[in-house]
Amino acid sequence: MIWLMLLTLVVVFIVGFRVLTSDSRRAVKRLSERLAITPVAVESMMDQMGKVASSEFLALLARPGETALAHGAQTLLIWQLFIIDVSDSNLVTWHRILQRARLASPLSDAQIRLAFSLLREMEPEMDEMKAFQQRYNAFYAEHAPQPRLAAANDGDLLH
Repeated sequence: MIWLMLLTLVVVFIVGFRVLTSDSRRAVKRLSERLAITPVAVESMMDQMGKVASSEFLALLARPGETALAHGAQTLLIWQLFIIDVSDSNLVTWHRILQRARLASPLSDAQIRLAFSLLREMEPEMDEMKAFQQRYNAFYAEHAPQPRLAAANDGDLLH
């Protein structure tokens, strides 16, 4: 009888936990699956953001559409490259991750302000974030795929 009560308590706890965290898990899963990364990176960032900013980030990810997902991905990119590891190899890695997910773009002033707001618990300096924005945008401009226009003198067009 005691085993049955303990089992019931455990089941209620597990089901309750899953129900209470389903929205956040779904939002994190949406971003991590799109970027083809483990949810640990997103969850680690959210842990460092603090409770209020983390809730704001989840609300951002819960919005429908590509724009919200792109803003979430850019915030993760800024956290990874500005807070965690500023190395060039990490810059290349995260740029490729966003390219594969078709979310790579230059960092706008609005995205920098959003990340500054969400990462406020880490007390970033706006001047340093602006310098990072310029560094990343220069890298992006250098490595962004250039559209290829077919020229009339292309050898493939003649055959």
